[in-house]
Amino acid sequence: MGEPVARQELPVHRALQCLPAMPVQFAPQDDLPEGAAYEQHIFDTRRVPTRDNLHDFFNGLVWLQFPQAKRRLNELQAGAIAAHGIGAVRGPLRDALTVFDENGALLDAPAPLWDALNARQWQRLFVDLRPLWREARLVLFGHALLEKLVTPRKPIVAHVYRAPAPMASLAQADAWLAQQMQPEYWATKPFTPLPVLGVPGWWAANEDPCFYADPQVFRPSRAMSDRTP
Repeated sequence: MGEPVARQELPVHRALQCLPAMPVQFAPQDDLPEGAAYEQHIFDTRRVPTRDNLHDFFNGLVWLQFPQAKRRLNELQAGAIAAHGIGAVRGPLRDALTVFDENGALLDAPAPLWDALNARQWQRLFVDLRPLWREARLVLFGHALLEKLVTPRKPIVAHVYRAPAPMASLAQADAWLAQQMQPEYWATKPFTPLPVLGVPGWWAANEDPCFYADPQVFRPSRAMSDRTP
């Protein structure tokens, strides 16, 4: 028998380029010129500077699954940069886009779940209404969120955007999400924080109702906090 062949590990940008139907090209990180804005560079060149880490790997996978939404997000980021330049503060729109790009998710859920989520009624959301979660669908978008879930921790939070019911396919959700990204509305950060590992079926420990008795993670709404003596 001959000598075993050593496994050749590809840089992340080359591995992503092996996937079919990528809407952009992935390039080494040094493709980004010194002093250039990352988002503007992608918009101008359709090339994504990519580091050899999980964060950028997951970013590439999101480009694959949500090409229309990622293109729209990048278009809005580049437009905001062109209008206002790069400063110490991103501004409301770029800040909202970055939050969703890094930690966003889509949630299709029955109205009672959304009511409880918006009110931060965690006991009602995850315990009393637990059977309703069988009718819900949570789809992750943020690549930093995906990276965090590689080593799950209870405090991980997604910023969820309300999706139409039902999301028949990822392609349909992608097209819908791209249309939803309107600058004036998205600058308001129309997202709701959701502790991801509280979702039934996402973490074995949440089968115990005591899992949710952690005010450092499952925080009451500000209105409830203001009424606390």
